[in-house]
Formats: sequence, structure tokens, C-alpha cells
Amino acid sequence: MSTIKNYLSLVKFSHTIFAMPFALIGFFLSITKSNFYNGMSSLNIIIGWGRPINELVMKFLLVLVCMITARSAAMAFNRYLDRQWDAKNPRTAIREIPKGIITPKNALIFTVVNCIIFIVATWFINRTCFYLSPVALLVVLGYSYTKRFTALCHLILGAGLALAPIGAFLAVTGVFHWLPVLFSFAVLFWVSGFDIIYSLQDEDFDKSQQLYSIPAALGKKNALHVSELLHLLSAGCVIAAGFYGGFGWLYWIGVAVFCGMLIYQHSIVKPTDLRRVNIAFMTANGIASVVFAVFVIADLFIK
Repeated sequence: MSTIKNYLSLVKFSHTIFAMPFALIGFFLSITKSNFYNGMSSLNIIIGWGRPINELVMKFLLVLVCMITARSAAMAFNRYLDRQWDAKNPRTAIREIPKGIITPKNALIFTVVNCIIFIVATWFINRTCFYLSPVALLVVLGYSYTKRFTALCHLILGAGLALAPIGAFLAVTGVFHWLPVLFSFAVLFWVSGFDIIYSLQDEDFDKSQQLYSIPAALGKKNALHVSELLHLLSAGCVIAAGFYGGFGWLYWIGVAVFCGMLIYQHSIVKPTDLRRVNIAFMTANGIASVVFAVFVIADLFIK
């Protein structure tokens, strides 16, 4: 059990709370907004819109497997590549690889195993997801290199998590649709924005190690302005999705909570006061994603 706990800690499994709710939005959106939905009742949709219930359940489980393994591979690979910097940074020196709890070799093996499981899972979902699986892995694994050459690394991280709603939608339909794309852009800007807030803690360290980030390039004050702009764009995307998708009042309650959490985290983090960065990062954004997803999914089925 301790080994499992160590690997869960290595990949910060609790942070799955950020992208997973949006994957669920994409999944349930695919059921109600795709060509399979032809005015049937919510009950018929839930039991599989005329298809065997086990097929829908299997798709759902495979989506969960893909989400967990892709994210685990990305996090483990990031820890593997950054192990030398993590050991030098007082904030990250307690992580599993610098402390010797997990060896670099085992972290790399863990990454490869998760990549294989991810690809196999996409094969059982549909051919579109399978053919796109290397692209998805390239994005989520490639992020780990970006801090070495571009301050736009935050956007690459956002792009990796933004694959969640599109990927889940593709799992059921096998085709692209503008609505999940809008949700993906919302995730892109949202994650990029709060990652900038989180990286404020490492501004001085990044500069000393010649690593790239928005705070290191622009300073704390300007970095927060960039984060505010990204979160404004994220709010614009969820609002646009609401109008484009013809959502009801439950959706707009979710939007209000989501936008409220964006405003809240910027109200408690200041360039001269980073004491509540973790509250902004984990608590505010965790509430934003979970509550928003609950109201979006409820709106899809409760008419």
C-alpha cells in the first residue's frame, strides 16, 4: 500500500480534480449533443440511447482509464526530467525522486507503462482516438521540456489538460464538434492562468537556473496581469459555450460559480503576498471545476 501511495503522490493524483470534471462534461455532452440524440427522454439517454448499457459503461470506463494514465504518464515524466532541479529547489526537494523514495528508473518505467495502457485503451474506444493517441502523448509529455526554452510553457500545460473534453467527446462520437472545442479553450486559458499563479513561488529559482516562466520573464505583478487576462478569456469561453449550446439556467449557475472562483483566487494572491497561493491553486480551482461540471451535466439531463 505504501508503494501505491508513493506513486499517487508522485503524480499528484489529487490534481486530477482539475481536468477530470471537464472530461465528464465532454462525455455526457457527446451523448446529448451528438447525432445519437434525437429528442429522446433523459432516461433513454442515460440508459444508452437505445444501445446496450454495457457499451456506454465501457466507453465511460475507458475514458477514465485514458484520463488517469495520460495524466500519470505526464506527471511522472515531468518529475523524471526535472529531478535535478527539484533537488535544488527547497519547495520541491521533498518530492519522491529527490528524496530517494522512487528511483528515476522506476519513474520512467511507470511513465512508459501508463503510455502503453493509454494507447491500448484508445484502441478499444475507436480508431479516431487511437490514431490521435500519439499526438495527445506528444502534447502532455512534451510539456516537460518547454520550461527549458519558452515562457509559454504554461500554455502548453493548459493545452495538455484541454484535450480532456475533446477527447471524451471523440470517444463516443468519433467526430469533432465546436461545443467541446469551446470547453477545451476554456480549460486551456483557465489552467494556463492558474499555473502562472502557482509558478510565482519559483520566480527567483527559475531565474537562478535559467528556466523559463511568465513570472521569471515579466515579474510577479505583470505575470498576475497575464493570468487575469487568461482567466478572462476562459470565462468568455464558458459564456460563449452557454449561448452556443443553448444551455438552461442550471448551466448559468455553474458559470457564476466558475467565474466567481476565478475572481476569488486573484483577490487573495498579490505580488507581495504569496501566502495563499495554494488556496488559490487547489481549493479555488478544485471548486471551480467540480461545481461547474455538476451544473453543466445536470443542465444536460434536467429539462
